[in-house]
Amino acid sequence: QVQLVESGGGLVQAGGSLRLSCAASGRTFSTHDMSWFRQAPGKEREFVAAISWNGGTTYYDDSVKGRFTLSRDNAKNTVYLQMNMLKPEDTAVYFCALSSTGGEWDYWGQGTQVTVSS
Repeated sequence: QVQLVESGGGLVQAGGSLRLSCAASGRTFSTHDMSWFRQAPGKEREFVAAISWNGGTTYYDDSVKGRFTLSRDNAKNTVYLQMNMLKPEDTAVYFCALSSTGGEWDYWGQGTQVTVSS
């Protein structure tokens, strides 16, 4: 089993920054790809960013490209999502996920709320 715990959410003004963290336990973290998704009220959960097991490859949704940076520290079993130039439309619950098989995101955290005021 894997446990994922997100932190770092909060309320910020438009143009501000937040850094989300996702701490993993219970499995060999360093061999698995990780990702972040978000879900705004009344909307489907959507992909934000992903990072390969060794941090060598990252993927971003076009809506966050150039503003968000995903990184990981395998020694600390943690991934980080640095979010800059935040917009009100970034308001959502942010979830981290781990892929144990390489085919799907099968472990999820409980989410952390990010609210961006205009």
